[in-house]
Amino acid sequence: MTTRTVFRSCSLCEAGCGLRFDVDGDRITSVRADPDDALSHGHICPKGLAMADVHHDPDRLRQPMRRTADGRFEPIAWDAALDLVGEHLGAIRAAHGADAVALYLGNPIVHNHPALLLRSAILKTFATRNATSASSQDTAPRFAASYHLYGSSFVIPIPDVDRTDYLLCIGANPAVSNGSFLTAPDMRGRLRRIRARGGRVVVVDPRRSETARDADEHVAVRPGGDAALLLAMVHVLAREDRLDRAALTRQTRGWAAIEARLAAYAPERAAATAGVDADTIVRLAREFAAARTSTAYSRVGVCNSAHGTLASFATDLLNITAGRLGRVGGAMFATPAFDIVQLARMVGGDGHDRWRSRVRGLPETAGDLPAAILAEEIETPGDGQVRALLTFAGNPVLSTPNGRRLSGALAQLEFMVSIDLYVNETTRHADVILPPAWRADWEILLAIVERLGGGPTGIPLADRALRLARRLGLRWTPELMSGLALRLGPHGDRFLPWSRGLTPRRLKAAPHGIDLGPLREGTAGRVLHRDRRVHLDAPPLLAAMDAHAATLATPPTDELLLIGRREVRTCNSWLHNVPAMTAGRERCVLYVHPQDAARAGLADGALAMLESRVHRGAVRVQVNDEMRPGVVSLPHGWGHAEAAPWQQVAAKTPGVSANDWTDDQVVESVVGQSVLNGVPVRLHAAA
Repeated sequence: MTTRTVFRSCSLCEAGCGLRFDVDGDRITSVRADPDDALSHGHICPKGLAMADVHHDPDRLRQPMRRTADGRFEPIAWDAALDLVGEHLGAIRAAHGADAVALYLGNPIVHNHPALLLRSAILKTFATRNATSASSQDTAPRFAASYHLYGSSFVIPIPDVDRTDYLLCIGANPAVSNGSFLTAPDMRGRLRRIRARGGRVVVVDPRRSETARDADEHVAVRPGGDAALLLAMVHVLAREDRLDRAALTRQTRGWAAIEARLAAYAPERAAATAGVDADTIVRLAREFAAARTSTAYSRVGVCNSAHGTLASFATDLLNITAGRLGRVGGAMFATPAFDIVQLARMVGGDGHDRWRSRVRGLPETAGDLPAAILAEEIETPGDGQVRALLTFAGNPVLSTPNGRRLSGALAQLEFMVSIDLYVNETTRHADVILPPAWRADWEILLAIVERLGGGPTGIPLADRALRLARRLGLRWTPELMSGLALRLGPHGDRFLPWSRGLTPRRLKAAPHGIDLGPLREGTAGRVLHRDRRVHLDAPPLLAAMDAHAATLATPPTDELLLIGRREVRTCNSWLHNVPAMTAGRERCVLYVHPQDAARAGLADGALAMLESRVHRGAVRVQVNDEMRPGVVSLPHGWGHAEAAPWQQVAAKTPGVSANDWTDDQVVESVVGQSVLNGVPVRLHAAA
C-alpha cells in the first residue's frame, strides 16, 4: 500500500476544524491539524485526534447485525438487513398508520452534510408526527425564538467575536465546545484576543467553567435565572434611556408590548430569581450599552433551562435594544454557501407548534416533537401508539430525560432499527443495527427511504424526475445535491459561465477550504417576515414573558439544582470507548461546592447518594469551588453499564447518566423540551 494524505473537516462538532489524515489502505496512520485550513488555522482538540482510534476500534461494528431471541447479535448481509427493515417498518405503517413509526435523529446528522441533505426525504417518506431529534433536547428554544422573531427557525444571530469589544457569554462554554452555532475553531484563542485588544469578556454560568476562567468576570447565575437577568438588563436600558430607539424603529415591530412588560423586571425584583444582585445587573447593562461594540451570546445551558425560549429571546432582545443586531462587533447573520433557510422552508421543515404530541400535547418545533415524548408514546395504547422506531447516530437512552424509563419502553417495541457504529445503551434494543462501514450512512438512509416508497429530496416532482433519470443510469448522490445548492447559493456562480462564484470544481480545488470573509453588516435578506421587521410581539413570546414575570414574586426554593457539564475529551456519549479519551482521572464525578458538601457530610472523593423525583443513585463526589453554592454538576453522556458487553473500554469506566435524574414530566414552557439544567435534587452520604 502507498500512504496518501487527505484533508477533511472534523465532523464531531460544529467547529469543523481542518484535519490532515495520512492513510495507508484502510488504515489511518496519523491524524494532525491542518495548518493551512482556512477556518481553524492549525487548531485541533483531543476529539479530532481520536478519529483514528474510533476508525480502528475493535468494538466498532463493520457489518449489519441482527438481534437474536436471547439478546445477542449476529451478522446479517446488507441486502437482507435492508429488506428486513423495509418489510417491518412498511408493515407496521400499513397496519397502524404513519405515526406508529417514530424517528430519533442524533446530533451527528448536523455535521454530516450527505446525511443532512436526506433529512427532508426521511421526514416526508415516514410522514410521522413522532419525529424527534437531539435538537429537541438542546436547540428547540433557540429555533422557536428565531422563528417568531425573524420568520425562520434557522435565522440565528451569532456573536462577531473577532471584532467585538464586549462579549457577554451566557450558559455557554465555548472554550470547550468551540462555540455552538459559531463554527469558530480555537474559541479560547479568540476570547483571549478580545481581551488583548482591550475588550472585555463576561461569562454568566452557575459554574466557573473553562471559559469563565479565561474571562474578565464570572457571574454565577442561578440555574434557570438567565431570562430574569437578561430582561432586567433590558429594563435598565429602557429606564436609563440607553436604548437605540432608531434601531428599534427601523428593525422591529412590537416594542411597545415589550416595554410595557419590562416594568415587572426591575433588577431589584428580578435579582432573587436570577441569583445575581441588583447592583451587578445594573452595572452589566451599563457596560454592555457603553462599550463601543458589544454582543450577547447564549447557548445550551440557557436552552436546557425551564425558560429556554424566553431566555433565547431575551438574549436577542438585549442585542436589538442596544443597537447591536446586524452591526460589526455585535450579533450578526451569517451568509453560508448553502442557503439552509430557504431549503428548510421549501420542504416544510421550518415552523413551531404546527402539531402536538398525542399523549401530552407537546408542540412541534422545526419538524420535531420533544424527545421527552418517546417513552409515553410507546407505552400508551390507542390510535397512533408508537410501535416501531428508527434511530440515526443517536443514543436517546443517555441523552433524553428519565433514560431508564425510555430503556424499558424500547424493549416493548415491535421493531427497532438503528444506524450506528456501536452497540450502545440505545441500539442494544434494536432488532437490526446498520453501521456506516463500507456503505456510507447516506446510502443506508436512502436505501430505507426507497424501500418505503420515498425519494431522495422529499419533493414529489423532483423525486419523480429522479426515478426516471435512474432508469437511464443516473442516480442521486449528495455531490449532485450539494453541488446544485452550492451553485445556487449566495456565493454560487448561478451557472453563469462568466461568474467567479463557487462551483464544486472550485471547491474541490481548495482542499484546505475557502474563507468567505467576515460576517456582513445589516439584516437585509435575513428577516423573513413579510414586513421585513423583527417581530418582538409574537404571542408565544409575550405569553412566556407574562408567565415568567408572575413567578418573580415567588422566592426560589433552597433545593440543590443539578446541571450538566461539557468536557473537552468527550462528545456527548461518544468517545468513551477510546482509551486515550478515558485515561487518567475519573471524569464522571459530581461537582459539589464545599458548603454543600459540608452540609451533606461529604468529603472529596466520597460516594454520595443523589436523589430526584424519578431516580436515586450513587455518585462519586468532587468538592471544588467552581460551583455556585446550591448547584451540583454531572457531565453528560456517561452511564455505559448496559452496553458493557459490547464496549470493552467504556465498560471499565461506565459512570452514570445525568439524565437518569432528569424528570421527563417537567418541560420548558414554550417548546416542551426537557429541562436538563436546574433539576431539583437531594444529596447525602451513601449508606
